[in-house]
Amino acid sequence: MTTWTENPRGGRERGPRGLARAWVELLVRPRRFFRNGVAPGDQAPGLVFGVAVALVYIATRFAFLPSARPDFFPGQPLASALVGLGIVGLIIAPAALHLTAAIQTLILMAGVRERAGVSETVQVVAYATAPCALAGVAAPPGAGATLVTLVAGWRLLLALWGVGLLVVGMATVHDVSIPHAAVVTVVPGVIVFGYLFGGLFAAETVFGIELVDTTPPGR
Repeated sequence: MTTWTENPRGGRERGPRGLARAWVELLVRPRRFFRNGVAPGDQAPGLVFGVAVALVYIATRFAFLPSARPDFFPGQPLASALVGLGIVGLIIAPAALHLTAAIQTLILMAGVRERAGVSETVQVVAYATAPCALAGVAAPPGAGATLVTLVAGWRLLLALWGVGLLVVGMATVHDVSIPHAAVVTVVPGVIVFGYLFGGLFAAETVFGIELVDTTPPGR
């Protein structure tokens, strides 16, 4: 599942510099990146990229939003935050990535006759999260309605950007049209960018409507 080929097609650079270059290219030349940077059987760089984005997102949430910080060790916020980041990086982010990629693969099997492999799908889902490294910002407690709405609008924009990258990536890697890719990525897009990165919650704030039912069962 996490094969790291020695010389992947496209010659991607490893390490922090490689992650940074991939992030920039995804934001400015996504189609070129998906065409040259996604290699069969080479999931590890994509997995590392997706986990890195998730860690930056969560760390930013912890910094801006005290209520989001875990409390594993009362009176020791730094230690609690580090454990929380460890859980996200080692368990939650990889599991969520592979679960979403599995769902996306099943949808592709039903809706795309000629397609690339599972490995390429995992990589596209991971790389599409690139904009969400900037989506962890939150309005400080007690902020005015205008600032809250502006921050929510920023987060919604980044979530939609991620959805766009997912569509472009699937269209490029699986060789389907953009409209076709948009249809087959609806469910994974909602899971990743609507729920995991908070796009739906940001939309609720921006438009003043309820998209996610948070009512406890039985009420």
